[in-house]
Amino acid sequence: MTKTFLRGAMLAASLALAALPAFAAQPFSAPYQADYMGMKATGRMAIESAGNGQWRYTLEIRNQLADLVQTTVFDEDGGVLRPLSGSDSNKLLIKKSNRKATYDWSKGVATWSGDVKPDRAGPIKLQKGDLDALLVNLAIARDAVAGKPLRYRLVDNGKARDLTYSVAGKENVTVGGKSQQATKVVSTSGDKKVTLWVVPGVPVPVRIMQVNGGDTIDLRIAQ
Repeated sequence: MTKTFLRGAMLAASLALAALPAFAAQPFSAPYQADYMGMKATGRMAIESAGNGQWRYTLEIRNQLADLVQTTVFDEDGGVLRPLSGSDSNKLLIKKSNRKATYDWSKGVATWSGDVKPDRAGPIKLQKGDLDALLVNLAIARDAVAGKPLRYRLVDNGKARDLTYSVAGKENVTVGGKSQQATKVVSTSGDKKVTLWVVPGVPVPVRIMQVNGGDTIDLRIAQ
């Protein structure tokens, strides 16, 4: 469930690269509240400089049962987000797992190490515009506000796959104590439904909710 949420809340499929606006990454940090495994949890999303024109995007979720930290280091190539490396640390009760990803654009392949199955270690051939799970968040926050197609190719966890999200209308949300109008986007696959809310000026979704059968995980920016 944990990895399904962190990846399932992120999207994929090829998009029209020439139409993309520049991302212009800037530092960002905000606390989040979460309902996770039937319990309340705290969360954080942050974008910070990693030096040399690179950026680090981090998602954290913690409660009494779980400690999840997912990080991506990325840069921008002609306005296109490009993952360089990533890590996924998952501590659930007595179980622990750590996974690392490397996106080698000079060789054009992505590989994974750590707690991964042999058939998920790669290499996977990269295409321009490929994103990892976290970077899809940034792409959605940018493209939904700009009215761009929500189609991306996700390269994560030893495989590449395509997904398309659709706009499901507008909805008022509270961000920083102020009511703002959010664009709501949705993807449905079988009995799993992922919904994200994005608002202008916030580089990440202000809320991510996944419903998978009878289980629901809800992560939203603290009011």
